[in-house]
Amino acid sequence: MTTAAGGRTPWTDPDVLSYRDLLPGPDRARLDAAREVFDRCLRPLVPAHWDAGTFPDAAVAALAPLDLVALAAEPGRALLHGLVHVELARVDLSLSVFLGVQGVLVAEALRRLGSDEQRARYLPDLRALRRVGAFALTEPEHGSDISRHMATTAVRSGGSWTLRGTKRWIGNGTHADHLLVWARDTADGEIKGFLVDRGTPGLRTSPVGPKIGLRIVQNADVVLDDVVVGDDRLLEGATGFAATNDLLTSSRLWVAWQTVGLQFAAYDQALAYTLGRVQFGRPVAATQLVQEKLVRILENATTTLGLLVRLAQLQDEGRLRAEHAALAKASGSARMRESVAAARALLGGNGLATAHGVGRTFCDAEALYSYEGSHEINTLVVGRAVTGLSAF
Repeated sequence: MTTAAGGRTPWTDPDVLSYRDLLPGPDRARLDAAREVFDRCLRPLVPAHWDAGTFPDAAVAALAPLDLVALAAEPGRALLHGLVHVELARVDLSLSVFLGVQGVLVAEALRRLGSDEQRARYLPDLRALRRVGAFALTEPEHGSDISRHMATTAVRSGGSWTLRGTKRWIGNGTHADHLLVWARDTADGEIKGFLVDRGTPGLRTSPVGPKIGLRIVQNADVVLDDVVVGDDRLLEGATGFAATNDLLTSSRLWVAWQTVGLQFAAYDQALAYTLGRVQFGRPVAATQLVQEKLVRILENATTTLGLLVRLAQLQDEGRLRAEHAALAKASGSARMRESVAAARALLGGNGLATAHGVGRTFCDAEALYSYEGSHEINTLVVGRAVTGLSAF
């Protein structure tokens, strides 16, 4: 380890304000245990699978014993949940997406909106990662306006529903055992949720690609060609888009935590490289312009993390609003984009090689900037709260 002037050790941990210390002892131990598994078991898998655009099955086996899927449902655990995803995204963003889709979206939708029978049937396997879920909302022609213009339809006849339409960018969609499909009921015009098992006639999935980011998570195009499911597959609590929107507020906050994870990764990669890279007879980290960029990355990450720590407190108190989550996603993704660009620049030409890590972080950040509400839409959600006027 390089020692700075005056004998001080460099700040290798970007949590310079020790926000992790706000966790109670058992939660801190749980975070430390998870981080150890992420580093030991998952980090070595990332380079080859990111380059190949494949999902490592070994990641599921490593994650399952940690019991993290149910964490989103545990009262008083918002800060722990957020910091877990910081550390997982710090290793690889796609792995955080995989776990978050499973827990924050699919499992939480079943817990909040499903019937007792559905919860008993699906939740144990989803939480234990014995089965994989996908959240099929976005469509090829409708993303930001999905609540108003969803094209996928559900037609009820007797005791069953026929689903018709297409979905796109569905995380985990190529290998999910169960897809939670959102469709508009043609009878009342409301958006409702339906559980569709892989292998159901008329259901087809195929990978989206090639992609420049999120290469490990398996996004899917989903085709629903007269897919028939029974009444028992309708989520009884999902009777309109308001129910879906509540889930999206929680998932938007989860995604905002990912922006911290990528900034931590950028800091890790840029600091290690510039301390070790010698030019003109000294580490490039000893130059003023390099230090300015490193400090800017740290400032951005610390500012984003502080906002999210406060929002975790509001979430535990039941006071989190959609505008809060939108503020975190908009602010965090803007700062993240600046941070990863600075880190990539600090590596020069080597920043273009995925082997150095920062190239992967840079590309994944471009995906994160746009999903779970684009930066522009989240900004306008906050703008509506500021002015009382909707711009969309």
